[in-house]
Amino acid sequence: MTRAQAASARGPRSSRQALLRQGGFRRLWLGQTVSVFGSQITVLALPFTAVVLLHASTLQVGLLTTAEYAAFLVIGLPTGAWVDRVRRRPIMVWADVLRAVVLASVPLAYALGLLTLAQLYVVAVAQGVGTVFFDVAYMSYLPGLVGRDHLVDANAKLQVSQSVAEVSGPTVSGLLISLLSAPVAFIADAASFVVSVCSLVTIRDDEPAPPPGPVPNLRAEIGEGLRFVVAQPVLRMIAGATATGNLFGAAFSAISVVFLVRQVGLSAATIGVLTSAAAAGGVVGAFSATWWRRLLGPARVIWASLTFTAPCAILVPLTSPGAGLAFYATGLGVTSFGIVVYNVNQASFRQLLCPPRLLGRMNATMRFIVWGTLPLGGLLGGVLGAWLGDRNAVWVAVIGEALAPIWLLASPLLRVSGTAHTGPGEAAEVGGVAA
Repeated sequence: MTRAQAASARGPRSSRQALLRQGGFRRLWLGQTVSVFGSQITVLALPFTAVVLLHASTLQVGLLTTAEYAAFLVIGLPTGAWVDRVRRRPIMVWADVLRAVVLASVPLAYALGLLTLAQLYVVAVAQGVGTVFFDVAYMSYLPGLVGRDHLVDANAKLQVSQSVAEVSGPTVSGLLISLLSAPVAFIADAASFVVSVCSLVTIRDDEPAPPPGPVPNLRAEIGEGLRFVVAQPVLRMIAGATATGNLFGAAFSAISVVFLVRQVGLSAATIGVLTSAAAAGGVVGAFSATWWRRLLGPARVIWASLTFTAPCAILVPLTSPGAGLAFYATGLGVTSFGIVVYNVNQASFRQLLCPPRLLGRMNATMRFIVWGTLPLGGLLGGVLGAWLGDRNAVWVAVIGEALAPIWLLASPLLRVSGTAHTGPGEAAEVGGVAA
């Protein structure tokens, strides 16, 4: 019995301690924690720069979201094939270098008096390209780094960092924007990617090169990844639910700052504090995701986490000045909780289900489907805002988000015992197709 297996047999607490003793994971976790905190600054600084400094319209702000996520549609599928051919960690390093450079260009252009909306679009596209490569490589690198026994716990810890960043990041971002201006705040995000690069290059765990295969055939490799996802009924339904939620979530994100600035009359600092309060639900979800999995089982937790929380999104359009801000914080807080519990468990399910040689293509296919709707959602939000007005557009977006769990309720997940627990390799049985 290996040390990891022995720790797993002793129980979840021993398993978590074994994970924290892995130096490679600690470095990855540190770099990602700093990076996600920095990225939360850009989440607010990018649209705020466009709205306040460059006087962008609602449609133009929506197009920023489209530009940021367009790469998932354009290069999402081939990225998975490329990632499966080579070691994943170097890809992650160069993706972070790209994002650091393009983000640093914003304060430089601002200082020189050259900043334009066109540059923000270029920055959004380039950052999206880096994100595609990093995310596909990262989701494929993690199982080999921590081992299958520790995968759910590793995903939960990384999600804790993301959720805590979503709570404190907007507040810090709002303060930085108020003190330094929105373009200058980009420096913090650029620096966070530099920290991530340093953490990745200091990981000492060897990453074996992929075994040699036949002559590379991009079309055939992409097709293999697509067929794997399509053949798994649970993966299909997870993809449908996540894609629907992301479509309308991106529509909401594209107009949320415009809505809060122009309809509710909030400042950058207030928006940051409000967003942080709303994100607190995600922190609770991240800390409790593995507990919910043990309580409900790995199948039931996936559908229940969204089904019972997504409808709360309809509170958000009721937001108004003063006490009415509680609608925004409560609606997003509850939905954030459900989304985080869902993401930790469905991501781990996918990673356990997939053979290592297909991880890059499986993750790229899922990213293509579920993140490919984000640029469309950004465009949808901008169009809805221009056509219906900001508040009515928010109503359409949140109703769409509330309907996303329908996919999961129609999936085979409901026919799986709620107390069944999957170990390594067992997740394939839920999908009905051997991995």
